Amino acid sequence: MSTNLIELQKDSELRSVLEETNEICVLYFWAEWAAQCSQVGEVIQDLASKYAKTKFFKIEAENFEHISEGYDIMAVPTVIITQKEKVIGRVDGVNIAKLVHEVGTTCAEANGVSAQPAASATQAEFEQDLNTRLKGLVERAPVMVFIKGTAAQPRCGFSKKIIGMLNEHSIKYGYFDILTDEEVRQGLKEYSDWPTYPQLYINGELAGGLDIVKEMIESGELMEMIPKDSIAA
Repeated sequence: MSTNLIELQKDSELRSVLEETNEICVLYFWAEWAAQCSQVGEVIQDLASKYAKTKFFKIEAENFEHISEGYDIMAVPTVIITQKEKVIGRVDGVNIAKLVHEVGTTCAEANGVSAQPAASATQAEFEQDLNTRLKGLVERAPVMVFIKGTAAQPRCGFSKKIIGMLNEHSIKYGYFDILTDEEVRQGLKEYSDWPTYPQLYINGELAGGLDIVKEMIESGELMEMIPKDSIAA
């Protein structure tokens, strides 16, 4: 971990930097239980290495409620760019293109590196970045399901049904809550050419939505496609 990437232990660590210096700081709010934080965390590490003169604070949101409330953190991941106590940049959710752009434009001068191009990236670059990210998400686990809500608390009847089917057949799976990231929610529809949710992927390939999965279970086809390691003993 870069020395300028600081995992916050006490409120006073952050307060002293913000009150006593005029430095630009990047505050990364995260939670251990939130799978969607993993990719942002990796990008934050890369940015901290690139902009070594800027302090990056990794803040576990639920452990520092006072700080989270002060920056109006409603969900994780959220990245705040601040100077003194003034917010000069904010990225909610998993939006890698915007995160790289915001940090670059605010931190480049102090670090003696070239600023990011204005207006973020071109549309083609943005779409390429999103497609790369979506490919990583659908391949995150051998069996991945994209639902509304979490596996423990689905937030729509269709998502609840597909989770029930997977659990009933002892299938081990990863999941992504599309309600936490509008970019993924809309982008995956085009990526998969499938307009609705839930969506089930096996080894990175779309198997289908709820009705298709139900038919595949009834025919026995689904269990034939599931990797053996993804079936609980």
